[in-house]
Amino acid sequence: MSDKRKALGKGLSALLREPAVDVVSAKDKDADKVVGAIALIDLDKIEVNPFQPRTHFDKEALEELSISIREIGIVQPITVRKIENGKYQIISGERRTRASKMAGLEQIPAYIRIADDQGMLEMALVENIQRQELDAIEVALSYKRLIDECNLTQEQMSDRIGKNRSTVTNYLRLLKLPPLIQAGLRDNMISMGHARALIAVEDEEGQLQIYKETIAKEWSVRDVENAVKQYKEGALNAKKTKVKRNLPEAYSKLKTQLKGHFDSNVDIALGAKGRGKIVIPFTSSKDLERIVKIMNQQD
Repeated sequence: MSDKRKALGKGLSALLREPAVDVVSAKDKDADKVVGAIALIDLDKIEVNPFQPRTHFDKEALEELSISIREIGIVQPITVRKIENGKYQIISGERRTRASKMAGLEQIPAYIRIADDQGMLEMALVENIQRQELDAIEVALSYKRLIDECNLTQEQMSDRIGKNRSTVTNYLRLLKLPPLIQAGLRDNMISMGHARALIAVEDEEGQLQIYKETIAKEWSVRDVENAVKQYKEGALNAKKTKVKRNLPEAYSKLKTQLKGHFDSNVDIALGAKGRGKIVIPFTSSKDLERIVKIMNQQD
């Protein structure tokens, strides 16, 4: 009894042993003794899953997890696939595996499964989507891989992951955004709501313009939605309100005079019925003060 209590005190791994049965296929003899079993496996025998949807791991979070593992051991076993030469491949739990190595462990408890590569890919993607805190782009990429590499329709994939088809569609549409915006979403500079609003803009230039404004001005999702609406109506994008190049000669001369007077790239927009506007851009608050002083000067 005392030995058992001592073993329990060392955590789950103290009660497990690596399986002696050499099975790599569901058709092999004694496969049923391996599949679904929990075993203690040497970390140097565990290989990274080439189908892992997670592409980067937060170093600080890994260090925190490694400290926890060092103190209390592995709480939840990883899931691996038995392959040849006594090796195992991770299906889910790469983060725990990395943290265990950082903690100095030599072995780790794992559930053992057997699957061909496509079956393994589907298991890895589905389990990671459901259990891991993937960012929105990683989820979208996982969905796309399920469709492209596992030959699933959106409806079949929806059934696999337990999500509505509309949810799947919204994630897949994120992959149409420019790389810069996708990176911003992954780095939590914008939210899923911001990204979905930006998708409504058809051209990349407009998407990037509103995205940069969102970051600079810390816009809410509602702010972005309003900006997108204005852009689509032609009020936000400066290129939608370009000045006509064929200004009358008198206006062209006036434009040149104003540029010299204010030492700024002054522009004149001439609309219908003689209406128009004079635009005097400034580069900073000090530049604005300079322009105002010029306007207030008396002859």
